[in-house]
Amino acid sequence: MTTTTAPAIRLRGLRKTYGSVVAVDDIDLEVATGEILGVLGPNGAGKSTMIDCIAGLARPDAGTVEVLGVDPARDRATAKRDLGVQLQQAGLQPKLRVSEALDLFASFYDDPRDPAELADRLGLTERLGHAWTALSGGQQQRLSIALALIGRPRIALLDELSTGLDPASRRDVWSLVREVREAGTTIVLVTHLMEEAQFLCDRLAVIERGRMIALDTPAGLVGSTAAPAVMRFAPSASVALDVLRSFDGVADVTSGDQTVQVVTDDDGVLAVLDHLAREGIRPHGLRITESSLDEAYLDVVRRESEGANR
Repeated sequence: MTTTTAPAIRLRGLRKTYGSVVAVDDIDLEVATGEILGVLGPNGAGKSTMIDCIAGLARPDAGTVEVLGVDPARDRATAKRDLGVQLQQAGLQPKLRVSEALDLFASFYDDPRDPAELADRLGLTERLGHAWTALSGGQQQRLSIALALIGRPRIALLDELSTGLDPASRRDVWSLVREVREAGTTIVLVTHLMEEAQFLCDRLAVIERGRMIALDTPAGLVGSTAAPAVMRFAPSASVALDVLRSFDGVADVTSGDQTVQVVTDDDGVLAVLDHLAREGIRPHGLRITESSLDEAYLDVVRRESEGANR
């Protein structure tokens, strides 16, 4: 990751409300130049509202937003030169053709990418003559990504990057995003796909109920969970799952298809194995792996929810 001293994005005490609904609540965040920051959180957590504030599309009720040293809501002209924004809804004129959209957006910038080259990279060449509304959902998504990146932005804000994309298209887009970052672009990526977050992101910010509840690398987020290991086995005899749940360090126990899965820490692994040995139960096909990012994310959100409900 290439970084400089000054952050590309700085949020201080960011707060945004819509009537009585608090969408973003007191967020402090810095994104380094050349970083890919992933933003995770449940639907309605405030992720897109935070992106709108960074893009200058929404004005905060409190706090400050700096994008390359300027307030994007106050200095839209300066911010727009440096920002590429891919939102969940593109909002293009219905009859606009793909080629026309690419040429139009390219005309906004002094040194844009070649529209034909970008269309080829994103599998849109055969759709250049089609209207935007005639595209499939995945094709519309790829066009939205192309429009966000065509101006060689210094900062790209990508909201639900891979929605509607098939696995092959998703990998092509990920490859392009990595190339864009290597060319110096800072990227903020809102995603629900943990595979995408782990593959692309340097750090992850977890947003819940408008607040940032975690900020770490993908590996750090996994390692910080209460139960960073998953053990799976097929017991040779019936196992009392409630007994396994009672051991220190065990966060969750589930069973299915004659297999038991235990989410736990190192002490819990040893306790479960000791118990099985005492009961004379063999753990066939035993596998112990690091907890996944999915499990780490769910653990972070669960702990936050439990704390809020106390």
